[in-house]
Amino acid sequence: MITYIIRRLLLMFPTLIGILTITFVIIQFVPGGPIDQMKSLLRGHSGVLGEAGGGSQAAAQGLKAQEMDPKYLEQLKKIYHLDRPLWERYLRTFIWYTPKNPEQPFTQRFFNRDNWEGFLMFKFGSSFYRNKSVLELIIEKLPVSASLGVISFFMTYTICIILGIAKAVKSGTRFDTGTSVVVLLGYSTPGFVLGLLLIVFFGPGDRAIAHLIPIAGLTSVGTPGYDEWTLWHRFTDYLHHLVAPLTCYIIGGFATLTMLTKNAIIEEMRKQYVLTAKAKGLTQNTILYKHILKNALIPLVTGFPIAFLTMFFSGSLLIEQIFTLDGLGLLSYQAVIQRDYPIVLGSLFIFALLYLVGQLLTDISYVIIDRRISFEESQG
Repeated sequence: MITYIIRRLLLMFPTLIGILTITFVIIQFVPGGPIDQMKSLLRGHSGVLGEAGGGSQAAAQGLKAQEMDPKYLEQLKKIYHLDRPLWERYLRTFIWYTPKNPEQPFTQRFFNRDNWEGFLMFKFGSSFYRNKSVLELIIEKLPVSASLGVISFFMTYTICIILGIAKAVKSGTRFDTGTSVVVLLGYSTPGFVLGLLLIVFFGPGDRAIAHLIPIAGLTSVGTPGYDEWTLWHRFTDYLHHLVAPLTCYIIGGFATLTMLTKNAIIEEMRKQYVLTAKAKGLTQNTILYKHILKNALIPLVTGFPIAFLTMFFSGSLLIEQIFTLDGLGLLSYQAVIQRDYPIVLGSLFIFALLYLVGQLLTDISYVIIDRRISFEESQG
């Protein structure tokens, strides 16, 4: 297993480099870059580069360089590091050595982390427009997305496992049929559509049936008297804000896990060891919870690592827009629209790294849970 883990860790680097390289190349051909956007902003035409990806190509080409003082244009290029050759900008994305104090001995300069930059050093640079580093922005937006991700993760897995067990035990009954209809109906309903319906019927609007959904955010910070609220009052207020977006997040996640749990349990029920356990006089609950679940839930349990890592960074742009939540989904969308390349590449690097680590932990969990799986045998 140790050899397998080392091989997988070494393969992560070319995978990450490949992902960032493809994104870097695509970025070079996308119109409406930061220079065009800043020129448009300085000329008072911030609407020229709209939300359709920087506006029309003709509008972007209309902002010619000679309309700006060349000195300011060079300053802008220097600020955005666009004055450097393409190959240097590409290498700076991964790793770059820039000694800050050339008078120091070479060994001190070389092993000083401050003299290195790049994603492989976990230095993602600063945003073009927000005057903050990429890590600061991600940490700032993380609580919103993590709150929804963590709670939806545990709620989805808990409800799906319990419901899947009940459906398997009562397979073919009205309960099984009715819950299948409800689960599949929720699966076929997009989360943002449900969000719009909730806002229309239960939002703060005048035509709502009941005003149950707060206006925006996950808390009522800024409302008069909020600082004087008790801890319990603030907690219930947080839950009040959380119900609607959380419902939209998890509405479509029940079908796959529920049906997977049900089918896995039914398949285990038909195996020979279950008949042997019944012949020995074991009760149905003992067979179900002590023997069947141990084997049936292996596909779900092994999916925990990657789901656990990615739940902190889960984000849905449409749901965050509908409920006015300032999370990672909205941050990523705005970064793409504004051509804020450090945020785009930095967040992509973090997401890709977490996904690769999650996949590795998933493979390892297979071996830990099911001893019949061996990496040595597969390699042989």
